[in-house]
Amino acid sequence: MESFFSAVAKCRVRWLDLPGTGTPLVFVHGIGCASSYEYPRVVTDKNFAGRRAILIDLPGFGYSEKPKDYGYSIKEQAQVVAELISHLKLEKVFLYGHSMGGSISIEASQLLAKVLCGLIVSEPNFHPGGGVFSKQICRNTQAEYIAAIHPAMVAGESGPWAGSLAVAAPWAVWRAADSLMTGNDWLGIFARFTRPKALIFGQQSLPDADFTQIQVMNIMTEVLPDCGHSMSWENPSALAGALAAFCSKQDQAENTTSVAP
Repeated sequence: MESFFSAVAKCRVRWLDLPGTGTPLVFVHGIGCASSYEYPRVVTDKNFAGRRAILIDLPGFGYSEKPKDYGYSIKEQAQVVAELISHLKLEKVFLYGHSMGGSISIEASQLLAKVLCGLIVSEPNFHPGGGVFSKQICRNTQAEYIAAIHPAMVAGESGPWAGSLAVAAPWAVWRAADSLMTGNDWLGIFARFTRPKALIFGQQSLPDADFTQIQVMNIMTEVLPDCGHSMSWENPSALAGALAAFCSKQDQAENTTSVAP
């Protein structure tokens, strides 16, 4: 696993760089998750078609360091994602984010205009107010969450989320949830993003008002079968195929444009 020192978070951030072809796709995980934990089954699936994949563990999560004096806001984490892409000297990149990672990726899109070839988000937080887990977390003060609620959530979680939540810093989880509650107009930023973009939802998460609104805007959408919000666990093959198809389509379009007389 590779690492660099983030000037924003003032800690070492770690990521996996899995070799492959085509424009790299950077994966940004959700709250209490870690890309190194969540996405290996996706990027090794045959449907992913061997594209280069970069799996970042955001500060506070997974294998990255977990400073106590960092804000863990959506804006700050977006800056860390941009730092990594700059550190890697990537001239072209796709960005994918799930849930909180979708909101982070939408924020990061504003910092990556020169290199970002396309943006894919799945079931992101589009508005202030947070999601189910953010609301549950922020019913308590940060001190209460750290002392009692976080251990109880880890002990009570029986799904795959339990593993990554167990190694996440509780202060990072609470502050991330608090930032999602404060929120931003992520839907508006996503709608105004002028490069290729797509929204992915799990079939079991529908109907959803935001998904319908994005469809009305004629923005690309895709529904993955046999899964809900935890699509990388419930149907990694379908997610792999959707991501690969989006990236391949944009790569082909760019190559056609570059060779046109």
